[in-house]
Amino acid sequence: MSDRTLTPELLLGAYAAGVFPMAETRDDPTVYWVDPRERGVLPFDGFHLSRSLARRMRQGSYRATLNIGFEQILDGCADRDETWINATIRDLMLELHTRGYAHAFGIWQDDRLIGGMYGLTIGGAFFGESMFSNATDGSKMALAWAVDHLRRCGFALFDTQFLTPHLASLGAIEISRAQYHALLQPAIEAPADLYRFGIETDPQAVVQRMTQTS
Repeated sequence: MSDRTLTPELLLGAYAAGVFPMAETRDDPTVYWVDPRERGVLPFDGFHLSRSLARRMRQGSYRATLNIGFEQILDGCADRDETWINATIRDLMLELHTRGYAHAFGIWQDDRLIGGMYGLTIGGAFFGESMFSNATDGSKMALAWAVDHLRRCGFALFDTQFLTPHLASLGAIEISRAQYHALLQPAIEAPADLYRFGIETDPQAVVQRMTQTS
């Protein structure tokens, strides 16, 4: 699909129908639709918080943010040798962020962005797109804060698209396409509000809630 036919509205409709866009490489202008036979999801009560990650969150001078530096986080996710985030997808995500659908969680240490992740929200469904890390456990902490925040705000589905070994180590699981589609519509209709609560500023509170629900 060319960038002339892919619009923010079409993109949102695709996510609501269970498919998402990818490009072969950052330099390939073509975007294609993906509807995996096996889908990765992260249960909100299943995040695996290791002792080392919990210790790092408690002891480090880390600060989590929501929608601060969205473009910087988006570019951090694309800053790798191989990425599916081409110019078309990047532009669409920036537009969807402006419209209030695309969001980013960032982890900062001494005013330096060390990790982050971004995704889309429709109703109570969060579609995780990508994450990155510039320091040890940067992406893991971003994911932990995101899971905690989304759960508190009433979200019902955390879609990771695919199941990677990294995501599996953090509690993500794989379900069938049919199972995913059965979860999708109720999640979209769930009365979630991303701004029901502010992003948690106390790492200890995140660790405590993660420990209680996992």
